[in-house]
Amino acid sequence: MKTIKTIQAMREVANDYHHQNQTIGFVPTMGYLHDGHLALVKEARKQNDIVVASVFVNPLQFNQSTDLNHYPRDFDRDERLLKAEAVDYIFYPNVEEMYPKELSTELSLAKRGDVLCGATRPGHFEGVLVVLTKLFNIISPHRVYFGLKDAQQVAVVDGLIEDFNFSTELVPVPTTRESDGLALSSRNVRLTEDERLEAPIIYQALQAGQSLIVNHQDWKRDDILHLINDYLQDIQGTIDYIDCLSYPGLSSDIQAEHDIIIAVAVQYQDARLIDNVILRPDGKFKYGGEMNATENAK
Repeated sequence: MKTIKTIQAMREVANDYHHQNQTIGFVPTMGYLHDGHLALVKEARKQNDIVVASVFVNPLQFNQSTDLNHYPRDFDRDERLLKAEAVDYIFYPNVEEMYPKELSTELSLAKRGDVLCGATRPGHFEGVLVVLTKLFNIISPHRVYFGLKDAQQVAVVDGLIEDFNFSTELVPVPTTRESDGLALSSRNVRLTEDERLEAPIIYQALQAGQSLIVNHQDWKRDDILHLINDYLQDIQGTIDYIDCLSYPGLSSDIQAEHDIIIAVAVQYQDARLIDNVILRPDGKFKYGGEMNATENAK
């Protein structure tokens, strides 16, 4: 495994493999890796000749400088974890390398950015668009891997690739979960003992929403929202949002042929948890790796 810190060197390496007709799988990260990130790496390793992972804390996608400054970083640990997963290259540029001067071009979202997490994070996904456009142009990966826990980000990346004709296949990877169903996140360590015991109810609520869709062909969007709100009404945390939208279009106008996302965000004392399920029109999971809906839905 080799760590590369400059755009020019990374581009030269990528070009060499393209000339050799070897496929490149790319896993973009902001570091401080956990098993969810490593699941993306494992998938990339299975499907490609070469695996590149980037570790770059992108300042453009932070709304507040304090959040950027407090973002956890431990590159030595990240490096050990990626080496253990047989990653071939880590692209590890600094901010000056990626943004040597003020940008003269901005990217903005016409759709998919003003709902869910994007509704309260102005500018976040625009920052994601910029850094991914740069990374895609530097590495030109054949496939890029994103976790479905942040399903809105996956939808935004899907639009970016389609709109700008990147020759990159988007590979969504199912959410990695604890044994009790809680979506794996670096934020989970910030939960108090009581909050951690309660947190799996978020996924249970989503499963209850799935059960409604499976069992009632005439379900309405409001039925889902009311059911999940009732399910979560007694939790310690504060519900940030509950929503049911088409996927990946993220529209409240859900037609019979649309795939569906049911998504929830809950703010606990020191941790904001997000989770979702993505379903086919009949309510079955769109992607593998999820647990079956609970039989004793509340």
